[in-house]
Amino acid sequence: MPLEKLPHPYVLSQEIAQARRLDLPIVALESAVITHGLPRPENLNLARQMESEVRSQEAIPATIALFGGSVHVGLSQIELENLAAAPSPRKVSRRDFATALEKNEFGGTTVAGTLIAAHTAGIRVFATGGIGGVHRNAPFDVSADLPELSRTPMVVVCAGAKAILDLPATLEYLETSGIPVIGYQTDDFPAFYSRSSGLPISACVDSVLEIARIAHIHWEMSLTSALLVVQPPPAEFALPRADVERAIQTALIEAEKSKIRGYAITPYLLNRVNELSGGASMRVNLALLRNNARLAAQIAVAISPRAKDTLHL
Repeated sequence: MPLEKLPHPYVLSQEIAQARRLDLPIVALESAVITHGLPRPENLNLARQMESEVRSQEAIPATIALFGGSVHVGLSQIELENLAAAPSPRKVSRRDFATALEKNEFGGTTVAGTLIAAHTAGIRVFATGGIGGVHRNAPFDVSADLPELSRTPMVVVCAGAKAILDLPATLEYLETSGIPVIGYQTDDFPAFYSRSSGLPISACVDSVLEIARIAHIHWEMSLTSALLVVQPPPAEFALPRADVERAIQTALIEAEKSKIRGYAITPYLLNRVNELSGGASMRVNLALLRNNARLAAQIAVAISPRAKDTLHL
């Protein structure tokens, strides 16, 4: 999309604007993990580390967030610091953009929110931790991430869906919605904190080049869904699935007793699982976010116009 045709609320950093003009590889990064997913100061440290991982692979990071009545694509270090310290930020999905912009609120974009903004800004690759999905014991409670993935043609790199969710139901929803799930060096759907969920996926690739070829064919066919590229968390940080499941079950029972629901449920469960695991789940989360940023950058480089000749399309 030409720069002059971006909708009015969008503001590109100078670096992202230049990267677009030069067709440099760009990786979108969400900001809900900064505003809602991690405590201080881990949130700011993680944001900087993810951007550093992207740059290490010769791509440009575009962290996306809302403030000052605009959707900002690409943040300065000062803007990252302000976002990480914002006292009452809004968690921004599709339904929240207009309200947050009108109220000049700080907003951290979810997977769905980041997909919308990144696609509008012409970015084709996005790195996150785990996508939202179908909630346990509430099949009608489906994250807005899933329908957004079904209609946004981007490559999304993650470690599967968040382990607190109903993973079999989430995988079924992805299949029904026609969202390809591609395992990077795995044929098993990762379980976020754990390397395996025991759920098979239909496609497995061994190289970034294969992912790039699949993405180009997907887009050439005018298919509109995202390509969900899943990779397990690093083995040295991953937790046994049974241990994670015990912590999740305890957290779910406590949440039900405390009547915690809606937008509050996911942050509560993630925080409680971290407490029950003695901080181990946060260490996994941080490691997989860095890992996913690195892989997404490699993919962005592989699909960039400058690399197209190597794809033999």
